[in-house]
Amino acid sequence: MLIKNAQLVDCDGRGRGDLLIRDGKIAAVGGEIAADCAVLDAQGMTVMPAFIDMHAHFRDPGYTYKEDIVTGSAAAAAGGYCAVNLMANTDPVCSHMDVVEKVLQKAADCGLVQVHQCVSVTENFDGETTSHLQELDGRVKLLSEDGKGVMKNAVMERAMRFAASRHMAVLSHAEDMDISPYDYRLAENIATAQHIVLAQHTGCHLHLCHVSTKEAIRYIIAAKKAGVDITCEVAPHHIWFADGGYRVNPPIRKQEDVDVLIGAIKDGWVDMIATDHAPHTDDDKQKGAPGMVGLETAFAVCYTKLCIQNKLPLERLSALLSRGPAELLGYDKGRLRPGFDGDVVLVDTDKNWVVDPAALHSKSHNTPFAGVELTGQVLATVRGGRVTYRR
Repeated sequence: MLIKNAQLVDCDGRGRGDLLIRDGKIAAVGGEIAADCAVLDAQGMTVMPAFIDMHAHFRDPGYTYKEDIVTGSAAAAAGGYCAVNLMANTDPVCSHMDVVEKVLQKAADCGLVQVHQCVSVTENFDGETTSHLQELDGRVKLLSEDGKGVMKNAVMERAMRFAASRHMAVLSHAEDMDISPYDYRLAENIATAQHIVLAQHTGCHLHLCHVSTKEAIRYIIAAKKAGVDITCEVAPHHIWFADGGYRVNPPIRKQEDVDVLIGAIKDGWVDMIATDHAPHTDDDKQKGAPGMVGLETAFAVCYTKLCIQNKLPLERLSALLSRGPAELLGYDKGRLRPGFDGDVVLVDTDKNWVVDPAALHSKSHNTPFAGVELTGQVLATVRGGRVTYRR
């Protein structure tokens, strides 16, 4: 595929030109490129590396009435994503390779996005057992108990030592669940500090998920300055909303937290933005289930809030949505360079649009952005030179 007349933007800069994808890889980037292949005319629109979501729930297996691999993949492609990292809180819990294999096969059959499947830190989320980790093969790069915190430091330390020995990373859902019923801020802050100390002790790479408090991000900044091997993500809804409202986990924080998170993003301390895409039925939401769908609104929310309102360069947003997660997952993605995967997204950075939940590709429509006007729209997604979504 030859993409012509594009405004090319990635973490390394921007420029006008063409981009050639051959055999699934970027073959050439530059001014005028000639090739005998299918042509996509960008008509001056922006072409970026396709996005990668480090934190999504496709609810498959076990909760496919909320989402499944096919609908989740369609939502991802419509949002400009070429790859997603799926959490383990399914039914059965993804603790063993047989579940991993089924998820990966379903994703391969669908073909819209590349999927990495996390395995639970403890077997079946029992909070104790880590012996199941010994059976994992190289397809599993990340461990996560997302949906609940690992409550015992000894258990987390044991899992981190194992992960370090296999060059894997542990994802932290930082929540002390004894404290969260009455003080969710303290619950996140305590768990964040504990997991940073354990990472420093074990040498394990720690990734902090959905960081939402000013204290937690300051602990992370201090740890990075001290040389601890950690990365972190922030969710779009935690930089958009403030002072309560829609129920997510961790909760929407105060405006002061939002301001500190955006400052940390602008100063380069945040490694990636991840959606925490969490589909629920209307009935489940009415019963108090926390979470929201986010794959199809993430780029526009971040572009509007960060680039337009807070003057973040689009190159930096590209790094947060593409390069950062690609490096953690070990993917050859996230840059518009020859040899990298031919995964790109075409966006109109001037387009204003209003979020309509009924128009989303996800099986669920639980979004607090309903009726919100955003700027920046995904026009097409290309994976390996094949169009997976087009408006």
